[in-house]
Amino acid sequence: MKKILLPFLVIVSILVMATYSPKFSENLKGKVKFPQEFVQGEVTKVIEEELMKDPVMKGKFRGGQTLEVKILEGKYKGETFKVYNSLSALHNVYANVGLKAIFTVKEDKAKPTVWLYNLKRDGAIHLLGAIFIGAVLVLGKLKGVKSLLALAFTGSVIIYILLPLLFKGVDPISTSILLSSLIIIVSFLLIGGYDRKTYSAIIGTISGITMAGLISYGFGKVMNLSGLNLSEGQQLLYITRDFKLQIEGLLFVSILIASLGAVMDVAMSISSSVNEIHQHKPTLSSKELFDSAMVIGRDIVGTMINTLILAFAGGSLPLMMMIWGYGMVYQQFINIPAIAIEIVNALAGSIGIIATVPITAVVSIILIKRKWEEN
Repeated sequence: MKKILLPFLVIVSILVMATYSPKFSENLKGKVKFPQEFVQGEVTKVIEEELMKDPVMKGKFRGGQTLEVKILEGKYKGETFKVYNSLSALHNVYANVGLKAIFTVKEDKAKPTVWLYNLKRDGAIHLLGAIFIGAVLVLGKLKGVKSLLALAFTGSVIIYILLPLLFKGVDPISTSILLSSLIIIVSFLLIGGYDRKTYSAIIGTISGITMAGLISYGFGKVMNLSGLNLSEGQQLLYITRDFKLQIEGLLFVSILIASLGAVMDVAMSISSSVNEIHQHKPTLSSKELFDSAMVIGRDIVGTMINTLILAFAGGSLPLMMMIWGYGMVYQQFINIPAIAIEIVNALAGSIGIIATVPITAVVSIILIKRKWEEN
């Protein structure tokens, strides 16, 4: 009954969150800085163009094009507009006849203004998503279904609960800890089932990510870092006045979400290992079980820390290339806020992973020995 009930409740929760949670489109009415519509359109004619080859990027152009564009959806569906398409280093979408892209339509007193926003990429994203889902289902089968359900629940909690609450001005630290704990509990129960190894992993993960978040928050305060220093953090200043967003706590939320998956993986690995060792050799003492768990934990931590730090490094690769390209000295680049944040996030997340190992091991042993004594 439990196996059926929890997935059912998760599906219902996702549907309820998607339907009844605060909708951004409604919340933003009257607050949007630049009201505009993004619609699909097709280039029917290239009227004029003045282009030159991009001196840096091969196969790219710079200059401008005058296009005739037919809007394919929305309020102005079927209407044709004359559009000027500027090609620069940052916005470089070359248009030819037949190109279907996303266009921005901005209402004006006289007539709407239309320009080429970006290439249409959602079709490829949907295809990749379908391949991912198919691969998970083929390999994982029933467990794969539960994993996808857990992933959908995680995304729903972040999109439909966490983000609206942050914009309503709730405390980011307590809210993110509470919602992360909910994600952890539901995900582990869905995938691992109702047993002591799942409970141990839940406690270990919550402890690990909370420690990682608190460390990042504490050192962020010491180094005078905040959500403003995050990527796109400064852009939030433009909308903060219209909401009650507490930007200072976003650094904590960021590290909590970023390290959640890695910490969950470590906690479940340790919990499963301790339980497996106990089943094969139930006469081992608590100390012997703990020592075995720590041996396994050292191997897991080594690879997982590497994974976490490489993930952060990959996200900040352009920044590292900029440091190398400009020949910055250590004293110069180490004090850049963006660099400091990446280092704090990577190290705080790694400390959270390290702390998860002994905590999960201790909790697993306590639960095992308690059940052993009861039997």
